[in-house]
Amino acid sequence: MDNSLSLTSPAKLNLFLHINGRRRADQKFSGYHELQTVFQILDRGDNMMFTATVDQDITITPDIKGIKATDNLVYKAAKLLQQYSGSPLGALIHLEKNLPMGGGVGGGSSNAATTLLALNHLWQTNISEDELAQLGTQLGADVPVFIYGRTAWAEGIGECLTPIEINQDWYLVLSPDCHVSTAEIFSHEGLTRGTPKQRIAPALEGHFDKHFKNDFEELVSKIYPEIREALNWLGQYGHARLTGTGACCFCRFDSELKAQQVLNEAQSKFKGFIAKGVNLSPANQKLNEAKRSQ
Repeated sequence: MDNSLSLTSPAKLNLFLHINGRRRADQKFSGYHELQTVFQILDRGDNMMFTATVDQDITITPDIKGIKATDNLVYKAAKLLQQYSGSPLGALIHLEKNLPMGGGVGGGSSNAATTLLALNHLWQTNISEDELAQLGTQLGADVPVFIYGRTAWAEGIGECLTPIEINQDWYLVLSPDCHVSTAEIFSHEGLTRGTPKQRIAPALEGHFDKHFKNDFEELVSKIYPEIREALNWLGQYGHARLTGTGACCFCRFDSELKAQQVLNEAQSKFKGFIAKGVNLSPANQKLNEAKRSQ
């Protein structure tokens, strides 16, 4: 088996995001918010290169400014798998960041999940996807969706996933120049927390514009004028929406060409990127190919 593997660590969008309430004290993940969302996996993301080593050291390059190596979710994911599996091996991990940090597109969670997937393969620890997803919840509620790598309807705290097949549309994602504190927004007294639970059927039909919204959008737009400006600007071209707690917002297009035309107009005001929605993550696709070729 090769001792190196290169994977795309994909972004995600929340096509909607409803907060239904808080977990009771007697429930697992007490204090967390109950939610419903559709995670749309994208074909664009960070580039990660993994090389298995014969010692147990975990080395990540390059350094990320302002983040200690041991606080990096990639490092935490590698150590978690190492300890859980008892593997005697280590890893050299190179992370090329393309996704905006703290933008609501799942960059850190995706990096952690991609690390678990890649090292499970390279270290030959043979841990199932379900076990990896359970491990991933220790790192973040969004990690399991990237372990399975499938566009999915999500409930609970985001870990109860039902894979769904929806149109593989094109998205323009804008990244306003601000950083939203997820903890601050989740604890804000102005956050709507009582949206009634929805059935999965409308989601399967893709009716996100009519029946669904992002419960964070109104609050975040009030606090961060840069996000309000981006949503208003993008709203000229379609149904603009916040992803996660932000700061990124997005709009769906029928073709890459249309999305590119709008991005060309946006570039004097906003940073952004174009990506295609996919039903299976590029990381999982490549891993499946690698397994078949063994």
